[in-house]
Amino acid sequence: MNPDHAPFDPAHGATVVITHHIRHGMHAQYEAWLKEVASVSQAAEGIVDWQVVRPLKGVTTAYTVILRFASEQRLHAWMDSPARAAHIERVKPFLARDDQFFVRSGLDFWFTPEGAKAKLPVRWKQFLLTWSAIFPLSLAMSQLVLPLLHQLGLPSARLSDGLLASALLVALMVYVVMPRYTRLVQRWLFDDGN
Repeated sequence: MNPDHAPFDPAHGATVVITHHIRHGMHAQYEAWLKEVASVSQAAEGIVDWQVVRPLKGVTTAYTVILRFASEQRLHAWMDSPARAAHIERVKPFLARDDQFFVRSGLDFWFTPEGAKAKLPVRWKQFLLTWSAIFPLSLAMSQLVLPLLHQLGLPSARLSDGLLASALLVALMVYVVMPRYTRLVQRWLFDDGN
């Protein structure tokens, strides 16, 4: 990731989720290609984050690459670039299916996109995972963070407390908790046995 690029703003940023199904016996070649394209992608203007979810043996068969950009314009500039097109041409012999992707801008990346080509967890797992992250955070906000801020001189008012607590909670969920939490439980989250 280029440190000169703007931080991800969930209200204006954009995310692309790319899914690649690899031909049998071509995983080593794909991994070599992935390493090469990673360095080029991470140098793209406006890139904020780049992650790979590798297949889990016996659970999934696809690689999922997630790229977050500071703006939708920057994302489309990379996705439509000649550099990316050249990399996709070189990887085609390793792919069992065409390059598949979907783009989401703003906060809608958190929600199940209509007609998404990438594999998504079932809704009850999304619910349990989100609830299990929000519940302790909301308790911490009301029982620890807000009382501490009031002791430090922040005036106590229902509206400002609600605004501050919800802003802190959403920031923690988007930037800290969910990226790590979903990686930690990805085997369960994407298990086809439900």
